Amino acid sequence: MNKGFSVLFSLVFSMVFSQKNAYYQQYAKYKMDIDVDAANFKYSGTQSLVYTNNSPDELKEVYFHLYWNAFKAGSMMDLRVQSQGKNGDSRLQKDGISRLASIPKNEEGAQNIHWIKQNGENLRFEIQETIMKVYLNTPIKPNSFTTFTMEWDANIPMQIRRSGRNNREGIDMTMTQWFPKIAEYDYDGWASFDYIGREFHAPFADFDVSIKIDKNYVIGAGGILENPSEVKGYQEDAKIKTDKNNKATWKWTAKNMLDFAWAADRDYSVESFPADGLKIYYVYQKSEKTKLWEESKPYITKFFEMMNTDFGRYVYPNYSFIQGGDGGMEYGMCTMILGEANALNGLVGLMVHESGHSWFQQMLATNENTKPWMDEGFVSYAEDLMMSRLFPVRKIQANPFVDYIERYANFSKSGLEEPAVWLADHHDSGNAYTFASYVKGELYLVQLGYIIGEQNLSAVLKEYFEQWKLKHPTDRDFLHIAQKISGMDLKWFNHYWINTTKTIDYAIKNVEYGSSSTTITLENKGQIPMPIDFSVSTADGNLVHYQIPMNMTRTWKKTDTYGDFKTLDYWAWTQKEYTFTIPYSKNQISALGIDFSRRMADVNPEDNVLEVK
Repeated sequence: MNKGFSVLFSLVFSMVFSQKNAYYQQYAKYKMDIDVDAANFKYSGTQSLVYTNNSPDELKEVYFHLYWNAFKAGSMMDLRVQSQGKNGDSRLQKDGISRLASIPKNEEGAQNIHWIKQNGENLRFEIQETIMKVYLNTPIKPNSFTTFTMEWDANIPMQIRRSGRNNREGIDMTMTQWFPKIAEYDYDGWASFDYIGREFHAPFADFDVSIKIDKNYVIGAGGILENPSEVKGYQEDAKIKTDKNNKATWKWTAKNMLDFAWAADRDYSVESFPADGLKIYYVYQKSEKTKLWEESKPYITKFFEMMNTDFGRYVYPNYSFIQGGDGGMEYGMCTMILGEANALNGLVGLMVHESGHSWFQQMLATNENTKPWMDEGFVSYAEDLMMSRLFPVRKIQANPFVDYIERYANFSKSGLEEPAVWLADHHDSGNAYTFASYVKGELYLVQLGYIIGEQNLSAVLKEYFEQWKLKHPTDRDFLHIAQKISGMDLKWFNHYWINTTKTIDYAIKNVEYGSSSTTITLENKGQIPMPIDFSVSTADGNLVHYQIPMNMTRTWKKTDTYGDFKTLDYWAWTQKEYTFTIPYSKNQISALGIDFSRRMADVNPEDNVLEVK
């Protein structure tokens, strides 16, 4: 081949390849007009959606989510609950029997699409359970936009899971995942996952939503209320503006969010207070059962201050805690939670977890269906870290994650563990999903802090936010940052922890004391190799830390918040035993062992530490 042509070909190929693999994300703009028939728990809606295709692909069809179609007997969600029985989500069944199967016909969820048009022309569509497939007359070319218009009506379902009417605390309407929402499209194609009860995913969007409802209702929502002087609850001198049907119109906007959620009740009270540059709203029924909401305010203020410092600054102007869920569920600029609480730390913990999703799921919008551990797990990490500061325990613990490590170790021995890599709705049991997503996702960061050092982990989390806020990162993107900041190869760790159910199990096998030194043999009894922090507590009260690197990381940890390390020779991952000598005799040692910090998720930690007597 001609040399000049070869260079030109290589240049063009690299440009095309880089463009084809460059990051992009779709964008949507919704304008909705909603008319609510509160007495009959129905509403009608019209929607204009401007959809921008920033991908390099021509789109010949699009997909919408119709989540409420799941709330009826015989739905895919119902069949899944029936097949899992008592092993499934306890909120969806009672005594192993699906609650969905007994929903009365008039209380079923339904989103009835009257028509959908593209640039004014009717489109053909088909409903596949909770997914609507729309065939386009005119394909959406790369770097172009199109406008969809739509009309539909909906029946608000009995509240079984997250959405619906008359929840157990008496909230009239919890309106979450309530409108036809366009699915996300990215490098992996359309994220058109059926709704079986767990997670969501969507493109970032702007929302302009007008809700017409009986004037006696108060609405709490994730967005900016544009007309507080015309509706009930938000302004003392408000003059409620009504139409001939005695309905008030609520006007909400929001920008750069994944969804828009709201709830409505005639007995809501609205309170607000500042928190580190944003405004917090509490929308709830004030009663003796919800009196702890008032006490929670300084804790929530402190929480947002700490999250802004440790993980990255919250980008939206406000956040609402709304009484209206079946536990707790996060949405853009708000959460729906149960309001009644018996303990302050329980209420605050729920608020902390759900608002923590503003970082790991809303601003850092990973695909919850495919990577639930990056959502629930990372939030659980933040929750335990924040709660350990908000409610310090009296007993001394090496770290705030010890309880989760012990829970994981016990569950790993049950034979029921499933890999975190599995899709959210496809785990065989509720417990397996919980441990794969919440527990192992949280311990992913705890193990990472152990491997690369807590200072490096903190830097990784901050850089992750700065690079990927208001985008859709994957585990590959997170790992890239972790490797760059630490200088370590971490692909092995990501593989073992996420793709397998293999476990960590190290032990002190033998100790031989000499006149001026001690020789120690360690054993790897597990299937996941790890670098080892080994510590010696001396008789005169000092701590000496050794780092036994693992050759797969290629670079070693030199320091950590727990102290500096003396570096020993590396331990090859194929080698089951490792022997080394320290310059201390028996009478100079009070204790020695593996991981004094209790961060490594060793499933049998009882043989890791030896007291010397």
